[in-house]
Amino acid sequence: MTTLLVFVLIYLLISLGLGLYAATRVKNATDYAVAGRSLPLPVVIATVFATWFGSETVLGIPARFAEQGLGGTIEDPFGASLCLIFVGLFFARKLYRMNLLTIGDYYKLRYNRTVEVIVSLCIVISYLGWVSAQITAMGLVFNVLTQGAVSMPAGMVIGAAIVLLYTLFGGMWSVALTDAFQMLLIVAGMLFIGWWVADMAGGAGVVIHHAAAAGKLDILPEPTTAGLLAFIGAAVTIMFGSIPQQDVFQRVMSARSETVGAAGAVIGGSLYFIIAFIPMFLVYASQLIDPQVFESLLSEDPQLILPTLILKDAPLIAQILFFGALLSAIMSTASGTLLAPSITLTENIIREIRPMDDRQLLLTTRIVVVCFAIAVTAFALLSQGMPIYEMVGNSYKVPLVGAFIPLVMGLYWKRATTQGALLSVIGGLGSWLLMEVFGGESIWPPQLVGLLVAFVGMIVGSLLPQRLGASGTSGAAA
Repeated sequence: MTTLLVFVLIYLLISLGLGLYAATRVKNATDYAVAGRSLPLPVVIATVFATWFGSETVLGIPARFAEQGLGGTIEDPFGASLCLIFVGLFFARKLYRMNLLTIGDYYKLRYNRTVEVIVSLCIVISYLGWVSAQITAMGLVFNVLTQGAVSMPAGMVIGAAIVLLYTLFGGMWSVALTDAFQMLLIVAGMLFIGWWVADMAGGAGVVIHHAAAAGKLDILPEPTTAGLLAFIGAAVTIMFGSIPQQDVFQRVMSARSETVGAAGAVIGGSLYFIIAFIPMFLVYASQLIDPQVFESLLSEDPQLILPTLILKDAPLIAQILFFGALLSAIMSTASGTLLAPSITLTENIIREIRPMDDRQLLLTTRIVVVCFAIAVTAFALLSQGMPIYEMVGNSYKVPLVGAFIPLVMGLYWKRATTQGALLSVIGGLGSWLLMEVFGGESIWPPQLVGLLVAFVGMIVGSLLPQRLGASGTSGAAA
């Protein structure tokens, strides 16, 4: 066993210990879902930052940047950071005051049970790709660290089991405490590796100048209608598609006050935008350090460029910090995104079918966490070969077309009705699916069509005579 692997195993044991320690704080379902709404600002910042800084940021985005440059990836760090900032500025305070356990509860309170069920199912389904991407990344890391001794599938199962173990018992408390520890390692590791790689490549200025000369820093899309629509479609998918997600909601709602929740989202989103560019810098610098290996992996699997560079050329301390930061990023995101759909499914679907007290709700949620972990691991195993960036990007489309418009219009438009919400959800989902199946030749991104139809559906459905459903009486726009 190599020294690097020993240190990585020690790190995993520390994370596991923190997660299991957090379980001692879980006394009821509220503790499990939103950490008793008691987290201080530094911990909220850490958990919000960890929402996005996962496998796609450290492996997926750099791989895409190596292929397409900043123009093909800017919508991700830009959209992700804006998503969190928007949550802090426009959603956190309003939702915090409603004292909800899940984002699905909002749709029941503002509209009705039917809207709650449809939207909750959309949210749960959307997490399949997101969590599977983290499982896939852990499989890749274990495979690389053991030089192939642990296969990708075996690594996925091992990684999923580790995350499941501490998430199962500690819930949001485990997510919060491990995120706080892991964020320190992520930031320190990324900054140190950035400094070391820049020095090897001849300085940060050399790397940036070389990337600019190669056109890798061009941000604007193709000056065509199709190029512009594709750029807008990708940006709004990430920017708006994650706002009605349970993991973002639970991290902000875990704060000790609405002010802490809002500030944590804004600061965490801003921090993400800064740190997210470091992995892109690293992957381009590797081209200058070892162009032969870079070109070989670019055609084989660009997701391996960074891990291979670190293992091949970095000193032991840099290797420990890099793989510690990489596992921190993956595990932080995986734990939160494993917990989020499980709580939503239990609270907004199962509990309505079978009423239960708080103790039963907590037990049922833990059972669902296990079942969902098995499901996403199986999905990850079946999806081998799909790029991590693509797996994560696809997961935002469902809540974008099915959940975003009813959320934002319900909060900010007093005339939004249940009928409008139903037409918005059904129209958005239906048009998106039709475009995905039959719109192959269209220049319009399917999710952008779905978003526009959802908006029109809400306006028309709310202004027409009301024939569908009964509107909620609480949580209306103020």
